[in-house]
Amino acid sequence: MTLTAFTRRSEAAARPPVGDTSAPAAPPSPAVPVKRPTRDADGLAVASFVLGLVGLLVLNLVLGPMAIVMAIVALARSTTRRGRALLGLALGVADLVILAFVVTGNGVVAWSFGG
Repeated sequence: MTLTAFTRRSEAAARPPVGDTSAPAAPPSPAVPVKRPTRDADGLAVASFVLGLVGLLVLNLVLGPMAIVMAIVALARSTTRRGRALLGLALGVADLVILAFVVTGNGVVAWSFGG
């Protein structure tokens, strides 16, 4: 069965029977491809997770707030990857907490792996 034959059958089924004086049926709507509006939000959720994870090791001051902002935007846009956005948010906060501990311990914003 082809698409046009299927469309003709569905149009015929939607027509009222002959002699029916009720309200006319609405014309069939054209097939519109469904676009995922949350695709950008999904990308933001993944990016916030990755930035938060990398921020645990380097550039806490920059990557932590970026991860937090991206996670909040992804959650506001109703991402389908809600768990990953929440992890990105938590990792961004953890970046800033680690930075706070390092700064209070060393007295400067710079830190290194070596003792």
